[in-house]
Amino acid sequence: MGYLGKGLLGLIILLLGTLLTLRVTGLDPEYMDYTTEEYNQRGRMTWPGLWLSGEVVREPVADWDWVSDVENPERGSTIMLETRTWYGVPYSVTILPTPRGDKLYVGGSARGERLEREFPNFKMWWANVERDPRVRLKIDGKIYEMTAALVRDPAELAEIIGRNPITTTVAEDGTEQVVAKWYYWRMYQRNIAQY
Repeated sequence: MGYLGKGLLGLIILLLGTLLTLRVTGLDPEYMDYTTEEYNQRGRMTWPGLWLSGEVVREPVADWDWVSDVENPERGSTIMLETRTWYGVPYSVTILPTPRGDKLYVGGSARGERLEREFPNFKMWWANVERDPRVRLKIDGKIYEMTAALVRDPAELAEIIGRNPITTTVAEDGTEQVVAKWYYWRMYQRNIAQY
């Protein structure tokens, strides 16, 4: 084996070792306050994470309203969502939860140039969830294994967000333009023993 082969083998071993370490330790996504100008300047994007680590909750949750009261000193009331990619390495993001009693929702909006794409390709995590709805949520340091279901009923979606899920504006020429579209998924616990 020549120098190139040994170098390539060493690089592969280093990459696999790094991924194995991150699988055990986890790698949380970057957090940035979504109300800041810096967040908007970065295209409303932050660095994603990989695997989320924490104790897995095995008990069913009957009321999700407590999630609104969780205040992390660094992340505020956001939670983390881990999705499954087609290539096997998770993709995780920080999002705002929307609890409604016995229901928990996550979602967000597509704006700007993202609106030129077809749903669900506005955001990578949206495409991942639509391809494989098995996700993991990290809330207050604990992991909740969930299944995501897209909210398709416009009335339910409007009730969740408290307004029309499509935000429009009127241009100077009088035409109406879509400036944001909102999508939400309801989260259902999985791997929970039902008695």
